Amino acid sequence: MERIKDVISAIDLDRSNVELILSEAEIFQKQLEGKRCLHIADDRIVMTVFLEPSTRTRLSFQFAATYLGARAMDFGATEISSIQKGETFEDTIRMVDGYDPDVIVLRQGVPGNAKIAADISRAPVINAGDGANEHPTQALTDIYTIKRETGKVSGLTVGIMGDLKHGRTVSSLSYMLDKFGGNTVIYIAPEELQVRQEVVSKLSKLRYEKADSVEGVMEDIDILYVTRIQKERFSDPTEYERLKGSYVISRNFLEKFKKRPLIMHPLPRVDELTNDVDSMKEAKYFEQARNGVYVRMALLKEVMDL
Repeated sequence: MERIKDVISAIDLDRSNVELILSEAEIFQKQLEGKRCLHIADDRIVMTVFLEPSTRTRLSFQFAATYLGARAMDFGATEISSIQKGETFEDTIRMVDGYDPDVIVLRQGVPGNAKIAADISRAPVINAGDGANEHPTQALTDIYTIKRETGKVSGLTVGIMGDLKHGRTVSSLSYMLDKFGGNTVIYIAPEELQVRQEVVSKLSKLRYEKADSVEGVMEDIDILYVTRIQKERFSDPTEYERLKGSYVISRNFLEKFKKRPLIMHPLPRVDELTNDVDSMKEAKYFEQARNGVYVRMALLKEVMDL
């Protein structure tokens, strides 16, 4: 098995890489019971460079680094950086890499820039989201959550609902599910927000179909993966206003069905998933967010070759 270095796309990780990360994440989850630091990376520095807003991903990487014993350094807000003075993306990455971090965790809004950063940087680069393109570490978190909740990562039917055109989690989760046999994805969205052809064209094992109604597939799926309508990706505000709220999952809606799927969401949510779902046994999205710390600990361990 080839050592993991840069993680730019979910496609970069083969099945053995993924299985190793899942296994190590589970070990870390157990080891952290009652402990605050494992001290296996005490001489390492993890640099988080988030040029787009983030809560869960940024914090989970910082907590993951801290729990491993590494020092988590943050680039800070773009408003107080030299980017505001016109510094190029490439020069920003060269500058950060010049301080000799052990890993750079990068989020930014331009698809493909994570690969550019990896080509420039001596330090390994982990893509923490590049625009509407990909979010591979979220997909690892999703797969880990699925395995913990269902006991398997094969033979599942997953409904992915919402803004599938702009949602970077959609492409990465699709590529991740494609690594394991017997999975089916049902892409649930209005035609204007359906999954991009460039995504499904890269799938080899994963069976998929499209639906414009969630009601018709609810009792056929094991997991409903809800995503928000991504206002920041729309060039036309009127188009966003027309499509927002296309699908809403509420407790009242879920209770109509005898067989209910597990409910996952990469968060943040807006109005597509109501708060009254939170107390239902099927709701797994806050566990999903917590699981991101253990998964990112495992990934940092492998990338830093600890």
